[in-house]
Amino acid sequence: MKVLVVDDEADVQPLFLQRFRREIRSGEVEFTFAQSGEEAFSYLEDHFSEIVLILSDINMPGMSGLELLLQIRAKHDSAPPTIMMVTAYGDEENYQQAMQFGADDFLTKPLDFSALKDKLKTFAS
Repeated sequence: MKVLVVDDEADVQPLFLQRFRREIRSGEVEFTFAQSGEEAFSYLEDHFSEIVLILSDINMPGMSGLELLLQIRAKHDSAPPTIMMVTAYGDEENYQQAMQFGADDFLTKPLDFSALKDKLKTFAS
């Protein structure tokens, strides 16, 4: 299962690689990282069909996660992949906007990696 993680924070990539090291080694999951909405959207141009899940931060400079979500859904309608929005600000307005724009789930930071792994298992089956 290929997952695209979109977050402008530099520590996100090593954190995911460390927390999912067992799943990565076994080949259950493969992560690709983008540090901006623009980078993620550009990556998806050539790799959309490979990605099963997108985890995107909402608050990023340039294209926000919500703008990325809107652009993906506008271009690919409701086709996979599953898109989960992630934010340190679990406010109701961000939640409502994310759901209205077509997000499949909404997670708050700090991420509960055990719960995230459980959610990923549902995609793998």
